[in-house]
Amino acid sequence: MLRKDQSEPYKEFNDDDEDDDKGDKHSSGLFDGGCEDPEGSIISKEDEVKGSLPSMRVSKTCLKNVFTAVLINIYLVLTAVAAFVAYQTISDFLEKLNNPVMSVIYKEFEMFPPPGIALYPGNAELLSCNHYYHGNIPPLVNPGKPQKGDCVIDEVTYFGPFTSEKEKKALVIRGPTDVRRKELIFIQFSQNETEEDFSAITYMLFARFSDLTDSENKSTFMRECERNYSKFTFSGGFRTWVKMTLVTTSGKINEAVEFKQESSVVKFNDKRPESEKPNQLFFAVFEWRDPFMQEIRLIVTANPWNSLGILCGFFLALFKAANFANLAIAWIIRMRKRQLRNKARELNQITDE
Repeated sequence: MLRKDQSEPYKEFNDDDEDDDKGDKHSSGLFDGGCEDPEGSIISKEDEVKGSLPSMRVSKTCLKNVFTAVLINIYLVLTAVAAFVAYQTISDFLEKLNNPVMSVIYKEFEMFPPPGIALYPGNAELLSCNHYYHGNIPPLVNPGKPQKGDCVIDEVTYFGPFTSEKEKKALVIRGPTDVRRKELIFIQFSQNETEEDFSAITYMLFARFSDLTDSENKSTFMRECERNYSKFTFSGGFRTWVKMTLVTTSGKINEAVEFKQESSVVKFNDKRPESEKPNQLFFAVFEWRDPFMQEIRLIVTANPWNSLGILCGFFLALFKAANFANLAIAWIIRMRKRQLRNKARELNQITDE
């Protein structure tokens, strides 16, 4: 009987309500195992055990409450950190999604597709157009005189995209292709003296000469090219050497092709007779700079899987914190009820005595 009485506080601490009720039934009237003191009074062993266990029970309860509060605070701190990390990750993801980075890729080619070189000579006369290789241009023979050429030229007339009143005439030349052999095109123009303050010939580059020859309406094609591509000039009395680089830019929806140019200008030493010098000469050279084509792509560096993983971790921590807080609150409520029952039981015992 003494073993059953001593096990009653242990059962109360381990949250077994049914066993507590059974212990209450067995504990009533269990005072038969007492010992007699020197004055002859009987002291129950149950009273000795109950005298020492309440302080032990209170100390264990306090420790468990403190431990529970510490764990709740730790879970709350971890949940706050997880929420902050999730917020930062989502913000970085949205920023990277809206601001893609630019990636440049260089592709090497043996042969480039021939570009289109559109020249707008105006009153100038085309004297010659020749292909040369290995970057070597032979000395000029009879400059200012028409010479035999070997270029493929297509003449197109059209109205400009911005000023439809004026008709334009463009000489479109098939550009160089063999980049390994450093193929180039050398062009000469001649123009009489003009009333303009400055004399220059305008030109425009587009990606493929075949786009012009394959188009159903060449005038419309040239109008669209002028709308989308930039124009450049080379001046009279100089040799302008243009080195081209093809750049392809891929956006989110469309793809654009443009040319980057490096030009160098050399003065022409005019050795013609004075009677021929009023006719101003223009010289232009077009060549590929190197065998590489640039591809510029917009890349989104944001990784949705990282954000998803961190969100899962955040919700898991939030769920665990809520679950632990719920269990801790339920445990505190049960401990409070148990303490109230114990106080009521002690009052009943005192009343019975």
